[in-house]
Amino acid sequence: MSTTGTLLTLSQSAPPRPSNVDDAGTPVAAVRRISSHRLLAGERELVIQHMGSEYHLRLTRNGKLILTK
Repeated sequence: MSTTGTLLTLSQSAPPRPSNVDDAGTPVAAVRRISSHRLLAGERELVIQHMGSEYHLRLTRNGKLILTK
């Protein structure tokens, strides 16, 4: 008795990579996000103190943000 069959090869694409790992598969910390409206709290300027220096975050008339030292 002879059995004739078909060999079926399935190729499977790689599963989607989670968004919290880099290309090498190393876990990446989530970046904290805050809206500019919440950060400025209705004001047009905010002073950020960083390592002994002051930085000014300003909201322009065109709605853009500028950070200056």
